Amino acid sequence: MNITRIGSQPSGKGPAEWFTGTVRLDPLFQAPAPARVAGASVTFEPGARTAWHTHPLGQTLIVTSGCGWVQREGGSIEEIHPGDVVWFPPHEKHWHGATATTAMTHLAIQEALDGKVVDWMEPVTEEEYLAGSQ
Repeated sequence: MNITRIGSQPSGKGPAEWFTGTVRLDPLFQAPAPARVAGASVTFEPGARTAWHTHPLGQTLIVTSGCGWVQREGGSIEEIHPGDVVWFPPHEKHWHGATATTAMTHLAIQEALDGKVVDWMEPVTEEEYLAGSQ
């Protein structure tokens, strides 16, 4: 058994090459091998979002506060709220973040394949993002 105490892992700022706007990353867990699951709490200020990306083994998001938007490539932007659970299958290109006016926090859970949990791509443009507010 392992207990990771609150405050034992520092918060970090979402890197500009992967995120637009102000994003805080709070690591929660990374299970030791042979397990391969990891999780973080991610807080997006209004207008903040990820770049387009995929996960080799998929990703689960659990919204804990606020209001956000998610979109898979070719799909419409969907609004998400506390208690909502979003599953992105392996290799599905997508993005997620806060709405234009409301912050959002979610837990992000994903597994590593050969040590990799995400493949980052191009930023979500303002035009793509603001389509959610219409």
